Amino acid sequence: MPRLLIQLESAMGETRVAASPDTVKKFLSLGTKVAIERGAGLAAGFVDAAYGNVGAELVTPGDEQFWGQTDLLLCVHAPSEISLQKLRPGATIVGLLAPYSNSALAAALKSAKLSAMALELLPRISRAQSADALSSQANIAGYKAVLLAAAALDRYFPMLMTAAGTVQPARVVVLGAGVAGLQAVATAKRLGAVVYVSDVRSAVKEQVESLGARFIDPPEIEQRPDESGGYAKQASEAFLAAQREQLSNQLAEADVVICTAQVPGRKAPRLISDLMLDRMRPGAVVVDLAVEQGGNCANTRPGETVDRNGVKLIGASDLPCSVPNHASALYSRNLVALLEPVLKDGQLSLNIEDELIAGCLISHNGEIRHNNVFNMGGSN
Repeated sequence: MPRLLIQLESAMGETRVAASPDTVKKFLSLGTKVAIERGAGLAAGFVDAAYGNVGAELVTPGDEQFWGQTDLLLCVHAPSEISLQKLRPGATIVGLLAPYSNSALAAALKSAKLSAMALELLPRISRAQSADALSSQANIAGYKAVLLAAAALDRYFPMLMTAAGTVQPARVVVLGAGVAGLQAVATAKRLGAVVYVSDVRSAVKEQVESLGARFIDPPEIEQRPDESGGYAKQASEAFLAAQREQLSNQLAEADVVICTAQVPGRKAPRLISDLMLDRMRPGAVVVDLAVEQGGNCANTRPGETVDRNGVKLIGASDLPCSVPNHASALYSRNLVALLEPVLKDGQLSLNIEDELIAGCLISHNGEIRHNNVFNMGGSN
């Protein structure tokens, strides 16, 4: 019977947990023994008693005995190298492991002879949708980004008819129409704003317009980027320059800009320059969701709000952590969807020929399987 352990997250500011009481119950029904470190779910609104009531064993954080007996470790972020050494050889780790350019993680997995599944590498295929943790967390980030912008903006979002006259709606520009961008569009529309969307992929125009937003057609130049494996491809510098020129006039009229453009494993494309910011009105707000990858907007800093000549630049890192209950509930369901097929008849069995498993299995019993990912350049 596989032993499953849910860790207490130690990363600074992390409030999520890799299992809810509901998903613990599901894992128990799949024939596993489940232990959870005390306090692991507290910041997400899940008290220890809730886990104990469904049959989980509550253990002391970092207890070497339980770590040494664990077959499957569920986490949000990868454990420290010291913690990885506590696991028995052959144990499997599943989480958002930040594998890009992460040679230290590769070395630790190899040294401890561990298997690891990085959810960032889950292939974008139809049967993987319910396990897609990047999408579930990006959805939350897009929603919260608009709320942050609304709170910081010096104007209303909706049109209002008042005795003192009519208040015009806010003008919102969303850069990137991935999961976060589309949720930002939907949230801004619900708040009553007029929304414009820019994306390098013409194919997303229909999705954007179905949400009631207006699509800004990409520049008409050769070698226009599209997408690969469900993700936007890296755009050429010539294309980005043409896009920045096109966006400059849009941003000059914008009240809010939500930046969501990212390319996995690469530095985020710089879409808003200092010159473009110079044209924005004092009181406008830019929320940069790509700030941890270098930022779509000049001068943004992770976790900080910068006042630049009256324009507020919000470096919105780790937004899912600001909605930890729902973020954890969705993330833990992603893990169940991924692992349910490999927990059969009370056994943990990783089929490395399966497209889903092969895509995200970065290490198998210490053998590194995605050296190209670990050796990628750019931001982690």
